[in-house]
Amino acid sequence: MAHPKRKISKQRRDKRRTHYKATAPQIATCPTTGEAHLYHRAHWHEGKLYYRGQVLIDNSEVEENLA
Repeated sequence: MAHPKRKISKQRRDKRRTHYKATAPQIATCPTTGEAHLYHRAHWHEGKLYYRGQVLIDNSEVEENLA
């Protein structure tokens, strides 16, 4: 089984890890609703599911029919 011949110092270990950085997610705004959402993701707004400015699912109609 392979094992290191010398101990890796904290400084050397941390130098290697400097390139692993967390990036902030890009936020888009919907042109129809003005709602902030992640790119390439559908988002809910007032009971409707929007993707690229178009309504995919309208739950407001379903709730009216049930009531």
